[in-house]
Amino acid sequence: MEQIQLTNIDHLIGKLIEIRQELHRYPEVSSKEFETTERLKKWLLDSGYRILPTKMKTGVIAEIEGLKGPGPTVAFRADIDALPIIEQTGLSYSSKNEGISHTCGHDLHMTLALGAAFVLAESRDQFNGTVQFIFQPAEETTQGAKEVIENGLFEDGKIKAIFGLHNQPGIPAGKIGLTEGNLMAAVDTLHIKITGKSGHGAIPQNTVDSVVAGSAVVMGLQSAVSRNIDPFEPVVITIGKFISGTTHNVIAGEAELIGTVRSFNPRVRQILPELIKRIACEIAKGYNADAQVDFIPQVPAIQNDPVMTHIVQEAAEEVVGRDAIVQPEPTMGGEDFSLYQQYRPGCFFWVGTGDEEKGITKQWHDPAFLANDDIIPDTVRIIVQTLLKTIKHLDSSR
Repeated sequence: MEQIQLTNIDHLIGKLIEIRQELHRYPEVSSKEFETTERLKKWLLDSGYRILPTKMKTGVIAEIEGLKGPGPTVAFRADIDALPIIEQTGLSYSSKNEGISHTCGHDLHMTLALGAAFVLAESRDQFNGTVQFIFQPAEETTQGAKEVIENGLFEDGKIKAIFGLHNQPGIPAGKIGLTEGNLMAAVDTLHIKITGKSGHGAIPQNTVDSVVAGSAVVMGLQSAVSRNIDPFEPVVITIGKFISGTTHNVIAGEAELIGTVRSFNPRVRQILPELIKRIACEIAKGYNADAQVDFIPQVPAIQNDPVMTHIVQEAAEEVVGRDAIVQPEPTMGGEDFSLYQQYRPGCFFWVGTGDEEKGITKQWHDPAFLANDDIIPDTVRIIVQTLLKTIKHLDSSR
């Protein structure tokens, strides 16, 4: 397969920036991306894509077939939801939807996927096989990928490989963060209910104080990792919410602890529920209280397939050069793209957007977060080349 002449992308840049600004202006939170979905469908249909039928209320899966003949199907995923955060950027195209903003850059991700979709639509006579673009809802709640999969994404067996990316202000614009194996952590949720006995604050001997027991559990969990897990295995247990009590002079009979657990190694992740339950229950028992622990699995770690990672690297080197590829530090943040990787080999990578001169330094979920339109042309080229190289690789290995 010859390389598509991607110099033709230049005429699309103005259109893509307009699209990005429109998406930024009208953000929608997870599972309520109704207008976003309709915009995406229109742009894709106008470009000649077929919208695949699903039962999803939001989100789009679209595909296009190359005219050079049949071949394998590869996919690219972009997330489409925004956050319940008041934007503080001062942009002329800042959010018009009160209290909601694209402060994680999903508007940029959609634009990059659309750019690649437009290029492929204009170049159908230059490739074989099929490309699917998955515009996924509800990434921020880690429920979107699960919904897409439950709607039959992999049931027909067509998709053979899948790719995705995320902007990264911590990496300079023009650089690509790419690594085999672990990139982002598994994410699980922790609910602990402490049950004691309520009573008057002046008569503690007749009570079992759930606040004291719960506080001890919080402190005990801080040593759960350091004294039970190999120190070379990254694990984080954070209790972010502690709910208890009704007033100042009543000892609370119940307390609720809600937290998040992050890990990389699947074997370590497997032992964490029982470890946390044992520590929480034994500590609570020491205060004459009971603990009920619910460990709720959400998404596994991002673990990039070596072959697919190599293909992304080849594509990126062709577009931006070998010196622009950097080894990123893995993060304890999570991404539900990892659920797709449980079914098909895939690669998820960072696209550097940081630019101090332009003030693009704020990290994700900051009210003053800024995307960087300068990275659009080269990133679109990398996506297109990745997808086409993957089709060629899968063709040759059949």
